[in-house]
Amino acid sequence: MLSFATLLTVAVAAALVGSIAVVRLVHRPVRRWRDVLQARLVYGVPWGSIVVITFVLCVYLFVQDGITNFDDPVTIPYRTWSYFYPLGMATASFSHAGPGHLVGNLAGTVVVAPIAEYAWGHYPDERDRLRTDSWRTNPRLRAFVLFPLLVIGIGLLSSLFALGPVIGFSGVVFAFAGFAIVHYPIVTIVGTLGVQGVILRLYYALQEPINVYTAQPSPPSPPSWAGIAIQGHALGLFVGFVLGIALLERRGARPDPLHLWLAVLLFGFSKRLWAIYWFGGENTYVLFQGPGVAVVAVLALVVTLSMTASETRLVPPRLRRLLARTGRSNVRTDTVNSSVDRSLELAMAGQVDAVVTARIDRVREIAAGARTRVSDSSSLSDLTRKQAAFTAVVIVLAVLAGVAIPTNFLVVDDATTSTEDAIQIEDYTVEYAEGVQNELVTGIGIESLESDEGLEGSGVIVASDRRELWLEAVSAQRLSFTGEETIYVGGPGWREAVHVERTGWQPVGNDTVYQVWLWEDGEDRRLAHESNESRAEARIAGRNVTVDTDNGEFVLEVDSSETDAVETTQIPAVNETSSAGGLSFERENETVYAAADGTRVAIASEETYNGY
Repeated sequence: MLSFATLLTVAVAAALVGSIAVVRLVHRPVRRWRDVLQARLVYGVPWGSIVVITFVLCVYLFVQDGITNFDDPVTIPYRTWSYFYPLGMATASFSHAGPGHLVGNLAGTVVVAPIAEYAWGHYPDERDRLRTDSWRTNPRLRAFVLFPLLVIGIGLLSSLFALGPVIGFSGVVFAFAGFAIVHYPIVTIVGTLGVQGVILRLYYALQEPINVYTAQPSPPSPPSWAGIAIQGHALGLFVGFVLGIALLERRGARPDPLHLWLAVLLFGFSKRLWAIYWFGGENTYVLFQGPGVAVVAVLALVVTLSMTASETRLVPPRLRRLLARTGRSNVRTDTVNSSVDRSLELAMAGQVDAVVTARIDRVREIAAGARTRVSDSSSLSDLTRKQAAFTAVVIVLAVLAGVAIPTNFLVVDDATTSTEDAIQIEDYTVEYAEGVQNELVTGIGIESLESDEGLEGSGVIVASDRRELWLEAVSAQRLSFTGEETIYVGGPGWREAVHVERTGWQPVGNDTVYQVWLWEDGEDRRLAHESNESRAEARIAGRNVTVDTDNGEFVLEVDSSETDAVETTQIPAVNETSSAGGLSFERENETVYAAADGTRVAIASEETYNGY
């Protein structure tokens, strides 16, 4: 018998299908959707988009090993760690950090990729100057080969020029969006602002029709906008803009200026491209949202002008005439000097020494320079407003790509473990450490680009010389909240899990004393870190109690101000007792009490966690 959840899923699907069927009956378009789609796509189907989506899904399942554990794919080896790590550069744009990341990007692809593919077309537009007998005009080749290859090329480009060790298909999704916006602004903005959200909600509603949420605290984390790869998104968007503008120019078409400007502006705001931020002090982030909004507005205008501005020359006629007269004057002057020297050369035929020869060559260089100046002035004066705006778009793209180049030359200076309890798996080193130096340095020998100066890491560190990676995989702050984590390392065809667990006791009124343990699947736990001791504020019968950790055991140290003697005992098990230094200790659940002379006070409590 079908479960209630299954019946509810079927009901949700039936409601959606029924709604579509009724609308189809009442809607009578002048031209059928099938005819519209078949005019540009083979059988009216965006085959290229389907191939791309299948490819990205296969990378998640078979390269990242999502087929073994869909919720926890292997991600560490598939990021853009460095130009010296080709595997990460080749796979980062098509890999994902988890199922939510994957579904979100694929939902965006489902919306904008078919629009971009339709604009490009399996059947070249009649205004396209491609030869009709060229292999590039073969509809099936364009659908199943050329479009996917172009998308893969854009993905590789976004990996090469993305800032930092990024992962995800979003750069390509933004390229789809940029290309689609310049061709169909209103359709694209409706799709990205509305349809994408509908697709995501339908996916989750069909997957889990009823979901029960329990309110719980969350670990300390940066604001949502600080986790977005703004540079990578903007890079992809401007790649799409440039390709879309070039295709429209080739076809001699122009979009509506208002529609285009509005679409770019709304898209930029909705996708939070205004979130320009930097790092402040400890655990603080600085958001420049005012300047960010201004930047989005200016870029929307520049993109619009790059396609809709007039062909009027950028330089006013009077200034062009002045530049032309100056250029002609320079040419005349250089020509006269050249003629004089030429006459001298002829007069001294047979006697020309090295000095004269050098002088003649110098005059020729000056004359060539004058001609170049005249040519450059002419090119500048011939630049139209539309061309100037398009040049600005290309410059923005170049800047977005260029800022990532120094970061992507980073390599690992030293992946040697700082402790003896690290776990070695193939070329990976996994350890827990606090206050260790970041080992990423530039691989091109420029000291001013060193990234590790003044940067330290605390938490679970994963490093690999071969992959040029050094990563704080789990911060000490996060582990103190969750209590346990699992890190997956691996590569194509394999994965290994490393488990991390923190346990601790907090003396009353003071810092927690804790231990961190690491172990592989099927292996024994190993102690990776012990914190410093910490004393309870409470004082009993003139004695102080300190919580400490000794070779994996939590102990209580009792000392008296009257003597220098210190006695130690292990923290008792639940409902057990122990004694030391004239004090009796009793543990009730997660709390340890100390008693003496009829006085009983809480000394320490076991650290609790809010793991998922």
